Amino acid sequence: MKKVAPRSTKPAKRRTTLTLPADSLNQAERIARVRNVNLSTVVSEALSEGLQRHTAADRSEAVLRAYKKAFSGFSEEEMSILNGVILGPIDGR
Repeated sequence: MKKVAPRSTKPAKRRTTLTLPADSLNQAERIARVRNVNLSTVVSEALSEGLQRHTAADRSEAVLRAYKKAFSGFSEEEMSILNGVILGPIDGR
């Protein structure tokens, strides 16, 4: 029977060289010292958070484009009705 190595739950890592703005690097180094972690941890977390925000912004823009496309054929009056705006007097009030 063939043995299968257990899969690690940690995400794969790769080593690379980056050129970063000096101010950003200094700030990341300060954060690493205060938190008592290595610089790679701080940069990795900051990058992950930034990429998540970027992805969320892309999704929001896609939803807005889809909304605009779906409702582009309606007139202002029709859009008001769709939005629940009452355009005329209400009988009995």
